[in-house]
Amino acid sequence: MTANVLIVDDLEPNVKLLEVKLLSEYYTVFSANNGVKALDVLANNKIDVILLDVMMPEMDGFETCIKIKANPETTHIPVVMVTALSDIEDRIKGLEAGADEFLTKPINDVALFARVKSLSRMKTIIDELKLRNKTNAALGASAIEIKDNFVDSKILIINDDVVQARNLSKTLLKLSPQIKIVTKIEDIDSIIDTYIPDVVIISCQLEVGDPLRISVMLKSKEILRHTMLMLLAEEENMQMVIKGMELGINDYFIYPVEENELLARIKTQLRRKKYQDNLRNELEQSVNLSIKDGLTGVFNRRYFDIHIQQMIKTSIETNKPLCLLMLDIDHFKQVNDNYGHQAGDAVLVSFSMVLKNLFRITDLIARYGGEEFSVLLSEAYLKEAVIIADRVRSTIETTSFVIPNYPPLTKTTSIGVAEYKHGESISDFISRADKALYEAKSTGRNKIVAS
Repeated sequence: MTANVLIVDDLEPNVKLLEVKLLSEYYTVFSANNGVKALDVLANNKIDVILLDVMMPEMDGFETCIKIKANPETTHIPVVMVTALSDIEDRIKGLEAGADEFLTKPINDVALFARVKSLSRMKTIIDELKLRNKTNAALGASAIEIKDNFVDSKILIINDDVVQARNLSKTLLKLSPQIKIVTKIEDIDSIIDTYIPDVVIISCQLEVGDPLRISVMLKSKEILRHTMLMLLAEEENMQMVIKGMELGINDYFIYPVEENELLARIKTQLRRKKYQDNLRNELEQSVNLSIKDGLTGVFNRRYFDIHIQQMIKTSIETNKPLCLLMLDIDHFKQVNDNYGHQAGDAVLVSFSMVLKNLFRITDLIARYGGEEFSVLLSEAYLKEAVIIADRVRSTIETTSFVIPNYPPLTKTTSIGVAEYKHGESISDFISRADKALYEAKSTGRNKIVAS
């Protein structure tokens, strides 16, 4: 996933060092050597994450952060304060100014990429929430809440060092009263039967059990699929941390950790989880039938027609790709003819559930009409979209569709894919994807055709 990162530092060597590191990971980098220029960059560019040095002439990092957070246009951009390791007071002051995270000098590569990756993903979710709110406003629907309140958040600590776990818990109680500690690996299953955490902190120093296997086991559980995972590590555990990040760990922190840094780190993960849940709830729990398909629960054609305008506008402004998938259930009429309309409805519901499970929460799934569905993929190029489409096709092919009073059915899907070309009309964009779908259906079905 790409992101636009703004580096703000008055020392050119510091900027160049961070720039080289971020460019090597394919981030787009902007820079400013003082706070005034940073605000100018923000006014003219879509920035996803800001790396902000504390000590600068004219306007220091704290004043710059305050101005960023005071502006409604930039308030949701994550700010990472870059401080010296010993400057505890700077971190407290940074939090008061609105900073979301910290990086300490000299900057560790693993820490840099972990923070930027985590925060840019959170920014993507915030952007989608704001975009959905614009569409909801256009349709007269209610807005989705975007605010911090962690009192209901649940945090699970897996650590057999009882003293260390209690020290962490004591700090985290400042965020939420709902903290639980597991000191025995065999107790994990019984705990999560009744307690579904938003964040799980796993110690890398467990005497019994492999922390990474535990993380994989947790992620394999359906109820924990969206839970944020963090590693509690010590300096000698960095290889485990790197492997953990590859396996899907969301973040880590080094123990002993300064209290304000720990709280900032946990807040980031809780925010991301909360915003994801808000998007998911909008899709699955909203009762506003003016924007939802009554049968499948995904968005309806009316919502799609409004939201595609917002997504194309964002794609043009950010210069990030946008792809459209048009999907059709092959030989769907035969289901209705042979088994009845109840069976057809059951297939449509199951088909939509497969889509919900396979796509990101920031992608827009809609029932376009009849047995045809559309999916808008933000920040995905055509090549990536085709790979995703093939994953959907193969999943549908192996899915057993349960229907009333008959044995399960197997179905297939044909998919047309198109990437938005800047300057083309919305109707031309949809038409290209629709023509690709028609070609997929007319040349054998159960296949993908890219425009």
